[in-house]
Amino acid sequence: MSDSSLQGRVALVTGASRGIGRGIARRLALSGAQVFLTARSLKKSIAFEGTLEETVSLVEQAGGRAVPLAADLEKPAERDALVGHVLDQAGRLDILVNNAGLAQYAPIAEMPDAYFEQTIDHYLRVPFKLAQAAIPAMREQGRGWIVNIGSVTAQRPFKPYDDFARFGGATVYAAIKAALNRFTQGLAAELENDDIAVNLVAPSTAISTPGADRYVPADYPTEPVEYLAECVYEMSRLPARERTGLLAHSLHYARHAKLACKGLDDGKALPLAEIPDYAHPEVMAAGE
Repeated sequence: MSDSSLQGRVALVTGASRGIGRGIARRLALSGAQVFLTARSLKKSIAFEGTLEETVSLVEQAGGRAVPLAADLEKPAERDALVGHVLDQAGRLDILVNNAGLAQYAPIAEMPDAYFEQTIDHYLRVPFKLAQAAIPAMREQGRGWIVNIGSVTAQRPFKPYDDFARFGGATVYAAIKAALNRFTQGLAAELENDDIAVNLVAPSTAISTPGADRYVPADYPTEPVEYLAECVYEMSRLPARERTGLLAHSLHYARHAKLACKGLDDGKALPLAEIPDYAHPEVMAAGE
């Protein structure tokens, strides 16, 4: 999989100590990008498995370059300094991937204010603030790529409502992810003339991660992270005049575009993505 198509580009991936963020960082590094990785701490989290140090090691073992940056995105001072740290160390920022999140599910009638505020913070305020910080540098460079990580829960629930819609507690999370869709498309329009591409990639179903597994039934057939990571690479490759404002879903878009996905651990070719019967029927394969 290793190539040099992103050689010379600098990427910042949030939430890169585990799960989806780790997969994205590894994929961008395999194409030559220098990746800056951020999470709350360099070493082990109290809540979940996975560390920035482990992600750096995986990137370097594959011949890539990675720099860890510990930052708590819920703390404005640390969040707002993040892009500046990348610019100080690398002199540029080409790709911003807004992946970090802390899903807090609860029915609206019972949701604590803290859950509501954290959901807005992680999935809308942080992408807004990091994009705002990155745009001046990207404009000065004459190009850039912003990729937001969405969710299939942003799609509407169907009637008759299933148990997840009734009891899953994902309504606020889904609503903010839907807002992130519109944020992505609006920001794409604002930045198209600056040749800054803004796109969004969401899982088609669910991806097993340390943070998400508590909400995913044990017998649910989750999808490999490699399809989503490959889609993010695709959204970090073409200039804005060729692709911007696209909302893509991992399995659907990978199949539509016939992306050549490989395992991040073993490099073996993965089969052409299959869309399971339980995928949301309104997801558009080519994106929207």
